[in-house]
Amino acid sequence: MIAIRSEITISELAKLMNVSVHQIRYFEEKGVLQPAYTDTNQYRKYGMDQVYELARILLLRKLEVPVQSIRECMTSYSADQHRQLLQHSLQDIEAELLRLQELRQFILKVLQEQHNSGLQPGQYQVQKRTRTFLTPFIKLDSSSKLNAALLAEKAGHIPNLFESDIHYLYDGTDTVTLYLEAQTPGDVSLPEGEYLTLQCLVHEEELEPRIEQFFDYAIEQSIPLTGPLIVTERSYLSLFSANKLHYELQALIVTAAHPEEENPA
Repeated sequence: MIAIRSEITISELAKLMNVSVHQIRYFEEKGVLQPAYTDTNQYRKYGMDQVYELARILLLRKLEVPVQSIRECMTSYSADQHRQLLQHSLQDIEAELLRLQELRQFILKVLQEQHNSGLQPGQYQVQKRTRTFLTPFIKLDSSSKLNAALLAEKAGHIPNLFESDIHYLYDGTDTVTLYLEAQTPGDVSLPEGEYLTLQCLVHEEELEPRIEQFFDYAIEQSIPLTGPLIVTERSYLSLFSANKLHYELQALIVTAAHPEEENPA
């Protein structure tokens, strides 16, 4: 009579459960899985009990249960404790999904901005801009430069600062204020309208000459401008450019719908 084999080897178990032999041996070393028996040739043998046991171990690892806690979880957890474990894991997954969704939106934003900035670099354009709300976070006098100490003092509480547009408003006074965009009405509201726009990738010391050229161009082309000059630093694009920063210069063009005003409403 031919004996029917009911157990499998460690390599067969590894193939069945889509794991490595090394992983199975690791679980055995940690005392959370043992073979059904070891035959006379010292080969480990595994039956259906071990298959289900390994399936539970792999599920618990997916739920991020530490290996040293798996044995307790498998042998002494109550139904309520298992429910709490699943609920906690679900919360972690939902938080990770939100993080990935935000990261996806950021990547799409970077790709779109890279595309836009590469269309006509260094060329003046007239672009439509919707109403934008800004909230201040740093104020500098015109002779000062932003430095690491000031940034740490004033912006240390702002998450993901360099994934946001940073707006500098030059309004003709002795101060320059740095703003971030706000979802609700803030301290400053930039009106909807057509804006003269220039995108540039420059070293920091080249920004002031570009600003002068911007206004010279507006005068030469008889383009009446009003309100503050908006200098937008796109730090997230600058992270992909060695030693240069991405800036966009914008100023509102005076039209019948937007007569000259000193400050945006």
